[in-house]
Order: sequence, then C-alpha cells, then structure tokens
Amino acid sequence: MTDDDQLADDPDNAGPVARLVALTRQTVPPMHPAGRPIVAAAALATLLLRRLWRPLGVPAGLLTAWCAWFFREPRRVTPRQQGIVVAPADGTVSRIVQAPPPAELGLGPAPMIRISVFLSVFDVHVQRVPVDGEIRAIHYRPGKFLSADLDKASEDNERNSMWLVTPAGQDVVVVQIAGLVARRIVCSVAEGEKAGVGATYGLIRFGSRVDTYLPLGSRVRIEAGQHTIGGETVLADLRAGTDSAD
Repeated sequence: MTDDDQLADDPDNAGPVARLVALTRQTVPPMHPAGRPIVAAAALATLLLRRLWRPLGVPAGLLTAWCAWFFREPRRVTPRQQGIVVAPADGTVSRIVQAPPPAELGLGPAPMIRISVFLSVFDVHVQRVPVDGEIRAIHYRPGKFLSADLDKASEDNERNSMWLVTPAGQDVVVVQIAGLVARRIVCSVAEGEKAGVGATYGLIRFGSRVDTYLPLGSRVRIEAGQHTIGGETVLADLRAGTDSAD
C-alpha cells in the first residue's frame, strides 16, 4: 500500500512522515515526461548563468521553476457515467459549432459537433482521452502557427488528429492544434490501442487548442466561455438528446 493509499484509507493512523509525503504528492503534481528535457536544460542554463554573473541566477531560476510548473500533469478523477465525453484538456471553451472532422482521417465531409478548447500558457497542457474506445487512426499534419483562438486555426495550423470508436460504435475525434508559440505536439499512443477515458495521451508545448468532434445528436453539456478541467469536466452525452450545437 502506498502512502497516498494509507492516507486515504486511514488518515488518522497514518504516521506524520507518511502524511506529509502523501500531502506533498497531492499538492505538487508530477511533471509530464516530455517536459523533463526542457526543464533539465533550463536548470543547466541557470547554473551556468549563475557562475557567469550571480544576479542572473535569480531570473533564470524563476524561468526554470515556471517551466517545471508548465509541464505539470496533475492527478484527475474522471467521472464514469456511461456515454459521457470528458474534456480532453484544461482551458476555455471558445466555440461550439458544426464542422466536418479533419479530412485526413477519412471520415467524410458530414458535419459533427465541434467543441474547441483554447489553452493559455497558464493552463495544464497535457491532453487526456475523452472517451473509452479503440484508436482507429492517428494522423499528424504540418501547418501554420496562427493564434490558436482563431477559428481558422482548426484548418490551417499544425495538428495531430485522433479518431476513436467507442464500445457503442460511435465516432469521436480529438485534435491537438499548435498555436502561435507552440512548436511541438507530443502524442504517446498508437493506432489499434484501447484507450481509457481520462488517461493522458499527449501534450502541446505552450499556447494551443484542442478540438473534440462528436456525432450530431449528442447532448452538449457545456457552454462557450466555460473553463474546462481535462479528464473531469463533462463536455457532452453521446446518447441522443435535444441539445446540440447551432
């Protein structure tokens, strides 16, 4: 049993050291592996700058700490209701519209409900699987680096698209889109794998956007302007309903 499990199961009997360790782990989230080389390079640069001129070590150290914070991967508790779609990313819902999914996935031109979430540099930048399902296709497409809050970023920017099929046979697409300062999309899953809702599958470095495409008739349960929590916020219910995007 881990310290976290001991504290959760029997917090009154957990020792002071175990309690402190568990609380620290809950408060300070781990770092996504893709961010470790960048943070390590920043830390090395900080040491070198500090040797050259000691006052430079302070801003460099703060920048290193910010990088470590930026690449955080906090633990999330994913709701398990049948048929729901959870947010694949932290951010602000910028648009809910009808649009065809990325052409490179081969799903055809028929429109789907597209929910766009914009990630600022202050948001957690890991992406999470929105539904349980099988990964049918993953397609990376190079492109421009327009500001991710622009509608045309969905079409023009660099992106990585993933097509999932739920156990009920419904198509769900999630697209990582690079932004104005993003220059690297990370995807750690592969075609043919079974994906679990809420699991981390990728990361976009710095400002970016994530689009989720759902079947028409899905009941949208969020509004434009709301802030999402990746892996926790419910975006929609795939079971037929009366609410949908305009």
